[in-house]
Amino acid sequence: MHICIIAPEQFPLPGDGSVEICIWNIARLLAVSHKVTVISRTTDQLPYSDELEQVRIIRLASGNPRLYRASVLKFLEEESFDIIQVDNRPQLMAAVKERNPDTPVLLYLHSLTFVPAEHRTSRCLAFADSIAVNSRSLQEKLSRRFPGVHRKLSIIPLGADLSRFAPAQLQERQHLRRLYRLPNVFTVLFAGRVIPRKGVPVLIRAMYHVNKRLPAHLIVAGQGKPAYIRQLRQLARRLGVSVSFPGKIAHEQIHGLYQAVDCFVCPSQRHEAFGLVNVEAMASGLPVIASDNGGIREIIRSGHNGYLAARYREALPFARLLLKIGRHPALAAKIGLQGRSDALRTFEWRHTAYRLEKLYHSLLHS
Repeated sequence: MHICIIAPEQFPLPGDGSVEICIWNIARLLAVSHKVTVISRTTDQLPYSDELEQVRIIRLASGNPRLYRASVLKFLEEESFDIIQVDNRPQLMAAVKERNPDTPVLLYLHSLTFVPAEHRTSRCLAFADSIAVNSRSLQEKLSRRFPGVHRKLSIIPLGADLSRFAPAQLQERQHLRRLYRLPNVFTVLFAGRVIPRKGVPVLIRAMYHVNKRLPAHLIVAGQGKPAYIRQLRQLARRLGVSVSFPGKIAHEQIHGLYQAVDCFVCPSQRHEAFGLVNVEAMASGLPVIASDNGGIREIIRSGHNGYLAARYREALPFARLLLKIGRHPALAAKIGLQGRSDALRTFEWRHTAYRLEKLYHSLLHS
């Protein structure tokens, strides 16, 4: 097959966002057996055309959704594909299908962010030949929001690079802790966009309660607006919480940070369709504590391969679970090993690529 995957207009590929990570890992695996072209946005630092791991990358003019849509449609006039996949942009997918009525067009949705409950969105979704989603939770929410799309939905979970996201040996772990200048205390990691909906203030308050019984340090790894980071620093100072903000760490390097810490926390305050960071942490052998919402509960079974905080808007439930992990190293190791085992069995990119490949074949033969 000649497959075209169209990335959102926001970030270039390869990239560090979860959607870009997903597209790249799927594309490079599909390229082993198929011809794969990925369309992404242009930047001053990257060429118009590129080839990486047998994947052809075309970077087109962007800056806003309308300009990018025009660039994509113009490119598609010049080439033909067997399958076109559009990630996370229903309006762009509808425009692509309207211009290419004879080509199967798949929409792969990673969240509800760009799927507002509006009549216009419903009209756009009607254009899709099929819609892939990354969790049952997202499937259920879309089905309730747009009852007519249920028959088009397929669940295709995401994965992780399990060779890179893997537990480190003791010597390597000690080296990484020195490299990241981590104190010799129980160390907790948050990784992701540092925005209000991700719940970092709740985690800082949880660390305040942990510190009453166990010395601990928090790392908040990710990008956020300077004013919001300042607010978080002020909150941590006021509560006497030891915290570091290393900023954005490139995805190809962040596995080292997972390997260096003792626990990973995902305190999301709003619906998470999937929660890729939880899989990466599990694959790294880390005990994971996360909010009991959305697709996260399809990844983590509380008490088995991690812990879920039911009252995730409060700090104390996270603090109690952190103390449970921090005070009982044998339990932490057992939970981490089970997480790694479950990731190996279920969450590998080759599984995602295989399921998409089957969906492509069914669209071509229908």
